[in-house]
Amino acid sequence: QVQVVESGGGLVQPGGSLRLSCAASGSIFNMNGMGWYRQAPGKQRELVAFISSGGNTNYGDSAKGRFTISRDNAMNKVYLQMNSLKPEDTAVYYCKAVVKFTGYWGQGTQVTVSS
Repeated sequence: QVQVVESGGGLVQPGGSLRLSCAASGSIFNMNGMGWYRQAPGKQRELVAFISSGGNTNYGDSAKGRFTISRDNAMNKVYLQMNSLKPEDTAVYYCKAVVKFTGYWGQGTQVTVSS
């Protein structure tokens, strides 16, 4: 079993910054990668950023130039630094760990961008 836990969400004003953290534990040998997705009300879940075990990163269009994904060397924690936040970034942000090509999701953390 793999457990995934996110933290760091909250309320931030437009133009502000927020850092999300995600920790994976359990049977995480052969980790393929970890990443962040988000889902706004009435919309489909979308990719924000993903980092592979080899260090390759992939960003969704909405995140390019504003968000940065990083990881620890043990590859069991990932972080999402979000800058220049906009109201349209408001969503539940989910962390996903891919182990042996199987995805495991966290419960999600709410990010609200509002004045």
